[in-house]
Amino acid sequence: MNKLLKKMMVALLSLGLAQAVWADDVSDFQETLQVAKQGNAQAQFNLGLMYANGQGVRQDDAQAVQWFRKAAEQGVAEAQYILGMAYVDGQGVRQDDAQAVQWFRKAAEQGYADAQFNLGVMYANGQGVRQDNAQAVQWYRKAAEQGYADAQYNLGVMYENGRGVRQDDAQAVQWYRKAAEQGLADAQNNLGGMYSKGEGVRQDDAQAVQWYRKAAEQGYANAQYNLGWMYEEGKGVRQNYTQAEQWYRKAAEQGYANAQYNLGVMYAKGEGVRQNYKIAKEWFGKACDNGLQQGCDAYRKLNQAGY
Repeated sequence: MNKLLKKMMVALLSLGLAQAVWADDVSDFQETLQVAKQGNAQAQFNLGLMYANGQGVRQDDAQAVQWFRKAAEQGVAEAQYILGMAYVDGQGVRQDDAQAVQWFRKAAEQGYADAQFNLGVMYANGQGVRQDNAQAVQWYRKAAEQGYADAQYNLGVMYENGRGVRQDDAQAVQWYRKAAEQGLADAQNNLGGMYSKGEGVRQDDAQAVQWYRKAAEQGYANAQYNLGWMYEEGKGVRQNYTQAEQWYRKAAEQGYANAQYNLGVMYAKGEGVRQNYKIAKEWFGKACDNGLQQGCDAYRKLNQAGY
């Protein structure tokens, strides 16, 4: 059962409409429809979910939006948020960022963290509203203080770069750590970077490696590259070219240009792998194709040398 259907089940149980077994979806739909037509906001929201998921009725985004709107106009925060998302995506309704902002704001003002985060994103990007980093920070903070990991990460970025708030590395570290401890790879990588550079925290390569590894093991290419570099340089970990090559490769195979270049260097030097100029040239070429000038230069040199 997907996340939306789980939410629907909880909502239906609260209305006393759910049966012990979901054997008769059409019956559930009809019961919910009757209650929704009587103006019950929660039933209207549930009906929107049913249309959105094709639960007991043919899937219909436009009908879903119609019922979400009815619930939203009665102040159901989750319906307001979903209606905002519908406008962002143009799903069941004409795409309209300004309308999305309007509905996100209604839900955000009720304390709905997803909407607070999205409203912050809209302000940060100037999407449907005049670009305003200070407003973005304000809404990120509201969601972050509710434990919303993506908002905590974005707030960290704002503090690190001094956007909408006075630049403060210590605050950036604090917010990155909160998100990192929830498993957010972006935040784990950035926290590793703060430890590596000694920004907002005492410089500590071992801690940097620890956080890079957490993100790298989630498949985060930037962290895989950073971890490879730490192994290559012997920073925070014993120097190990084989490990460096393995982590560079993981990032390189995801199209990360710096990792592709470094992997090419390792093949050219025979570090961590058997020296092979032909393979080195291939990786330099990939880095070049991804816009890294160093890759283009290295590829050209090997090409001129006849490899």
